Amino acid sequence: MNIDAIKDGFVIDHITAGKGMAIYELLGLDKLECPVAIIMNAGSKKMGKKDIIKIDGEVPLNLEVIGYADPDVTVNIIKGGTLTEKLTIPMPETLKNVIFCKNPRCITSVEQELDHIFKLTDKKENVYRCIYCESKG
Repeated sequence: MNIDAIKDGFVIDHITAGKGMAIYELLGLDKLECPVAIIMNAGSKKMGKKDIIKIDGEVPLNLEVIGYADPDVTVNIIKGGTLTEKLTIPMPETLKNVIFCKNPRCITSVEQELDHIFKLTDKKENVYRCIYCESKG
């Protein structure tokens, strides 16, 4: 397998094996014009197996989405072919318009312009609840 080096972009590393496609979809990477590579089940000394996403382009990344989908993922920022910054992404305390309330009686189903906001209520179990109706996200 041959994947070119990145000149300017991101490497999302240390993704739990099997979660790479979920992060790809949540970030909307299919809509990008630049090259994107997903490597699944790559060998890892630390994790056994991991997924990796490489994005060769300077695009906005929603770090909240990454932290929600798989906490403690590493995002490497590449500029001019060199690693310039390495971020470890924690679970966000709140999510805004990342996940949507499924409760038909929630105010968000009536008020269409209202933001869907979820608050982290159980960090250990990765549980987010709607701030309006307390439904699980």
